Amino acid sequence: MALAIEDYAVIGDTHTAAIVGRDGSIDWLCLPRFDSEACFARLVGDERHGFWRLAPAQSPKPGQGAPLLATSRRYRGDTLVLESEFAVDGGTVVVTDCMPVREQHPEIVRTVRCTSGRVEMRMDLCVRFGYGAIVPWVRRLDGMLTAVAGPDAIALWTPVHVHGEDLTSVATFSVSEGQQVPFVLSWYPSHTDPPRPVDGHYGIQETVDWWEEWSSRAAVDDGPRRDAVMRSAITLKALTYAPTGGIVAAVTTSLPEALGGSRNWDYRYCWLRDATLTLSALMAAGYHDEAGAWRDWLLRAVAGDPSKLQIMYGPAGERNLVEAELDWLGGYDGSRPVRVGNAAAGQFQLDVYGEVISALHEARRGGMDPAGPAWDLETALVGFLEDGWRREDDGIWEVRGPRRNFTHSKVMAWVALDRAVKDIEEFDFPGPVGRWRAIRDEIHAEVLEKAFDVERNTFTQYYGSSALDASVLMIPMVGFLPPHDPRVAGTVAAVERELTHDGFVLRYDTTGTGEVDGLTGREGAFLACSFWLADNLELVGRHDDAHKLFERLLALRNDVGLLSEEYDPIAKRLVGNFPQAFSHISLVNTAVNLAADAKWTEGHGQRARLAGEKVASGGRPRSPSRAVRSGLARRRRPTV
Repeated sequence: MALAIEDYAVIGDTHTAAIVGRDGSIDWLCLPRFDSEACFARLVGDERHGFWRLAPAQSPKPGQGAPLLATSRRYRGDTLVLESEFAVDGGTVVVTDCMPVREQHPEIVRTVRCTSGRVEMRMDLCVRFGYGAIVPWVRRLDGMLTAVAGPDAIALWTPVHVHGEDLTSVATFSVSEGQQVPFVLSWYPSHTDPPRPVDGHYGIQETVDWWEEWSSRAAVDDGPRRDAVMRSAITLKALTYAPTGGIVAAVTTSLPEALGGSRNWDYRYCWLRDATLTLSALMAAGYHDEAGAWRDWLLRAVAGDPSKLQIMYGPAGERNLVEAELDWLGGYDGSRPVRVGNAAAGQFQLDVYGEVISALHEARRGGMDPAGPAWDLETALVGFLEDGWRREDDGIWEVRGPRRNFTHSKVMAWVALDRAVKDIEEFDFPGPVGRWRAIRDEIHAEVLEKAFDVERNTFTQYYGSSALDASVLMIPMVGFLPPHDPRVAGTVAAVERELTHDGFVLRYDTTGTGEVDGLTGREGAFLACSFWLADNLELVGRHDDAHKLFERLLALRNDVGLLSEEYDPIAKRLVGNFPQAFSHISLVNTAVNLAADAKWTEGHGQRARLAGEKVASGGRPRSPSRAVRSGLARRRRPTV
């Protein structure tokens, strides 16, 4: 059985990432990309479906008893190099895990270093391609162990002897104080020769250097929340697909929103709903190159017929994300089905038009290419919305129930028109500004008339509904209404009263019949929405309450500073896919909002942008070019 989600950490090479447990086991890894088929899938299955464990030999084999967990673990400074310490009878060892920034082939470097005494160690490598379904052909080749099946191949190099046991490659060895033993695993296309493995010590130091150089360019002030913001920024970089600049929502698929339930989705794709908040977080942290790459990814991904805008795309902008269920996998903690692909990609969501146009608007204000193809695309998108805003849609949460006139969707359609009008006003772009102003005002009036429950003094989930939805917390954050409007205060109070559990915010009520989303069973509190509540509390002047909630949210991070999608306040556990970009994006933006002393201005992204510019102008150099940035990875690499 897999560990609790909070017992995992992440390592990555900005092309893909691995999920590493406190028991020394890598339980999830897709190669060569985030959305490739997994070769280690124990996370959503069991030990038969692939894992790679490196731990003291006295710990039980996977599936044969409670695992021995690391006594402590940490990332080495502001890097993605993970160190796990195991203190056992006879001594102490540190297992160091990293993925060197990719040159050609993905690699994982693992080392065992004994810091005291003498410790017996065991390695178990169980490679199962095809999400745990395919047992590879294993043999020795040129001093390495290779595993081949179809188009995929993996090579393992280590100086210790490896032998086979029950279709698993096993090594037992001992280390004494001062000794270090490396393991290097590489993926390569099976029709090519295996690459020469990098020297383990060099691979780790190279990775440390790369991340330290990247982190040194952050525009993050020292303070009590600095480490949380910096770890979130590093996590966002780890979720970035470097060749294109796209940022995946999470490393995993099908980690449940409700333990044992069916709300299990594939999050290894790039969502447009995150566009503006992602841009704001990157700019606030001082990473303008990454923000520009994300903006460029948006432009390429959404190019084409505006009426066929998808809510998500693959890391390179792929549109075909066919959903399938993997019935041979039992699911995390029995949560089935395990899904790959995401049928929600075919949904119609009005809010993504607002997200894209708002992101382009914020990019221009941040000094990124104010004209050119971006305005042509924006004009086409707004042209579709001139009539398309009236359509019912599937809503921000990708519900699989009937389409509705969702309040958040209409608000974001208003955002699209509002930002387009501002682009004409501020940048002197050509466009039918009079017509767009009129449509913007029409949307605004309709939302106030049809989405506001006067008796309860709150905005509701959709027109005519009595249900609440946390997405309406975006209303003051995007500037639809000023925070001092009594309807905003009423909505915040209603969310606190009816949509929180132990102070954390649910997206909507999931305890009913599934009328809204077509599913039944409760889910955890949605962390991004909880950060939004903190933002709202700050905006309405409840500063102490905002800071208290933010501190409670920071306390939900695991021991290495990571968050999943949700938190189950009953089970007291993280739930949902991990690590979750939306949660870390919201953490950064809320930290900026709570720290800002500037007067409230239009929109959450605007506040983050202003704070980011203020910090970035304090003497730190802006990000160097991609050519300079990649220089660390291009040094001559020693091999073994």
